[in-house]
Amino acid sequence: MPRLFLMKDKGQEIELADPDSNWSVDAVMQFYANTYPILTTAKVSGPVIDNDAVQYRFEGMMGTKG
Repeated sequence: MPRLFLMKDKGQEIELADPDSNWSVDAVMQFYANTYPILTTAKVSGPVIDNDAVQYRFEGMMGTKG
């Protein structure tokens, strides 16, 4: 099954294609972190099988100062 990576950026759901099926999920997240800096501190949830794809969700960790 193909892998699909999901994330939210500025309230919008974004689907990210699998750049290389041989890469680990963490490697894919680091690859996309160049485009989406929020992924540098994200965590991964999943996998969930939906619509004939294995879906992973990158969830940004929003911290607060104080």
